[in-house]
Amino acid sequence: MAKNDDIIRADERFAAHNYHPLPVAAACAEGAWITDVEGVRYLDMLSAYSALNFGHRHPRLVAAAERQLAKVTLTSRAIHNDQMGRLCRDLAELTGLDAALLMNSGAEAVETALKLARKWGYEAKGVAPGTATIIVADGNFHGRTISIISFSDDPQARTGFGPFTPGFRSVPFGDADALEAAIDETTVAVLLEPVQGEAGVITPPPRYLRKVRAITARYGVLFIADEIQSGLGRTGHTFACDHDDVRPDVYILGKALGGGIVPLSAVVANWAVMGVLQPGEHGSTFGGNPLAAAIGREVVSMLKTGEYQQRARELGRVLRSGLRSVDGVVSVRGRGLWAGVDLPAQGPSGRDFVEALLKRRVIAKDTHGHSVRFAPPLIIGEDDLSWGIEQITETAAHTLSAA
Repeated sequence: MAKNDDIIRADERFAAHNYHPLPVAAACAEGAWITDVEGVRYLDMLSAYSALNFGHRHPRLVAAAERQLAKVTLTSRAIHNDQMGRLCRDLAELTGLDAALLMNSGAEAVETALKLARKWGYEAKGVAPGTATIIVADGNFHGRTISIISFSDDPQARTGFGPFTPGFRSVPFGDADALEAAIDETTVAVLLEPVQGEAGVITPPPRYLRKVRAITARYGVLFIADEIQSGLGRTGHTFACDHDDVRPDVYILGKALGGGIVPLSAVVANWAVMGVLQPGEHGSTFGGNPLAAAIGREVVSMLKTGEYQQRARELGRVLRSGLRSVDGVVSVRGRGLWAGVDLPAQGPSGRDFVEALLKRRVIAKDTHGHSVRFAPPLIIGEDDLSWGIEQITETAAHTLSAA
């Protein structure tokens, strides 16, 4: 039988070191549980950064994939297929907008939205050619392409990768006045995460998104909501924007849209925005492939009942209540089944904590020094969630009290 150490050594020898994974090698998974190559089971409280909102190998999603695998998986956009347009229709209905453009990764979808906003700014708004600017928020995480890291303030993402793409202005997250002050005649869009996931599950102040919506409407600027991590049920509503009863001009979706089976992302907008793109101006060989689209259609269908959104709300209250009772934790924040925890600055790092938690068979992820985030699958059972909280409590008792 393979050993975790054997797999880890092979990865370190042959795979690029662009990640620092926890020392466990998954062999199989089901629901909220991962089993490693040595047969040890772990409770997954990370969900692949929300890509596994519906858990590992959800039967409905696996069945949808198997049905499509038996027919056709890839055509490219050189011809039509019988799944892509149907998913675009379903996403339009889900968002209340008109049209969707399908890509693969979340970063691809963000890049697509940036191009779309600039093109719209020049052709529809009349911004002078080559001058368009987009406002973003401090602490953002939208991916790691050159253009995206150009407006990141994370030194780890930026250092060594310049020169950077111009055309972006960053303002404090949650500060509507600063956002408004940054708008001028060159501004074509505001790009925000309704909840900043990578930053530590940072939720906005009350009514912030409503203020952003009002400001962007007043100045004729697009409001682009990056719901790649926060969307599709994670925060207790279909979209995190729903908490403020706000509909942006553009949604960026990904991660859970592929059901934890394939990469799938989308940009959704009204035709007044989407219509500026013409054939040959943007594309992807795999974007809109029938296998991914069939799975995405099943994801949208599952969300229509509201069952998963309700589970996220109810179990999210259990999760945050449990985390707030953990001795030594400095603060807990979150929305739905998604929580960020700050540990004492003088104690162990977030990485130290999740490594200790792994020994108690729970998988979570550190972020930014002394913070840890938790995002269990929305299908997790309450007993499993309670067990996970017990392991977090015990880990804190042994690591934080010893600091």
